[in-house]
Amino acid sequence: MADTDVRRATTADAAVVGRLLYDFNTEFEAETPSADELAGRFARLIARDDVIVLLSGGADPTGFAYLTLRPAPYYDGPLAQLEELYVVPALRDQGIGSALLGTALELCRERSAGEMHINVDEIDHDTRRFYERHGFVNIAPGTDYRMLFYEIEL
Repeated sequence: MADTDVRRATTADAAVVGRLLYDFNTEFEAETPSADELAGRFARLIARDDVIVLLSGGADPTGFAYLTLRPAPYYDGPLAQLEELYVVPALRDQGIGSALLGTALELCRERSAGEMHINVDEIDHDTRRFYERHGFVNIAPGTDYRMLFYEIEL
């Protein structure tokens, strides 16, 4: 069984987090900045009060979670968005993702967050089951809906 210890990342971990996100993106053939570019960005993000980055696995990280917190008029605390949760492929199904998610939920509760959101692709049934097993609810129950995502490049 893999090491499921989870800790908050520090700016000294930015290169590791950048590499993990790069690996995640390339695994799913998504466009991605280089691991070095991501590391530079994580060095700035990790230092922010409204960002939580977690690492699992001790000295040889096995996964990470990246969350953002934003103010919301509906709660006294922030709204949490789980931006990314990744576990090294060879170590999946060993409780690492659950440990990362559990720690993320705990830290968000400590900050009095009102909700945590996560976007999951309609066709990604395994990931949907994972989040449902941890209490997340599809906001359109009983349907397989496609998430629509609009953007404008600035």
